[in-house]
Amino acid sequence: MSTQQAFSRALVPLKVDGISLNVAALYRSGEKAPVVFLHGFGSTKEDYADVVRYAAFNGHGFLAYDAPGCGETDCSDLTRIDIPLLVKTALAMLEHFGIQRFHLVGHSMGGLTALLLAHQHPDRVLSFVNIEGNIDPYDCFLSRQIHDYAEDDAERFFDDFIERTRHAPAYASALYAASLRHKVRAGAVRGIFESMVRLSDHGGLMSRFLALPCPRMFMYGEQNSSLPYLASIQSQGVHLAQISHCGHFPMYSNPCAMWEGIAYLQRLSSEA
Repeated sequence: MSTQQAFSRALVPLKVDGISLNVAALYRSGEKAPVVFLHGFGSTKEDYADVVRYAAFNGHGFLAYDAPGCGETDCSDLTRIDIPLLVKTALAMLEHFGIQRFHLVGHSMGGLTALLLAHQHPDRVLSFVNIEGNIDPYDCFLSRQIHDYAEDDAERFFDDFIERTRHAPAYASALYAASLRHKVRAGAVRGIFESMVRLSDHGGLMSRFLALPCPRMFMYGEQNSSLPYLASIQSQGVHLAQISHCGHFPMYSNPCAMWEGIAYLQRLSSEA
């Protein structure tokens, strides 16, 4: 088995809104348009490292990194992390790596971040795979717990959140819960969750998603096939990808099907 590295690692120092960040990233260069991956809450850049294992992405560069407050990324002020800061961090990372036009993939929190990024810069996004990212108030089943189970102590809230998640009746819930403490700083949770709820309830996310000019896919697990807006967004040109044997986490429950869906949409772009 070859030991040649299929991707590179980097630690990128940034200053975003006066906050010092050291952003941990995985990346690969390529002659074809790069794919930019934004992970969800409680996940990390490594969710997408297997892009190098799929022939459909041969020749494409990619970038995946740990969001502030997550994974190996350091942040000087956890209390100021929210979705707008994550969008600004994404823009700073694109600038650092010299990425102008790209395919965009975002899961959950990362899907919401990606949507706002694409809305701000629609001319730069070649395709967008939204993996159960927030586009409707209905989507706040995780983040709305910051209000439904209100708790002033950040550590106690996170401990209880992890325990609730561990026993949730959905694919990969226990697996996801097992690593939450290692992948997210408790001090970052409130700002992220409160901003997700605020944007989902009042940010006009559905209109922004439907207005994007690029090919769009909404990917969801079969356990979430009752999402009330699926037929509506499909009728308005959004490609749907239902992932079998899956809840909210296709990268853990059925990664092969997830990669097939991402590759399908990427091929639709004129610059694939």
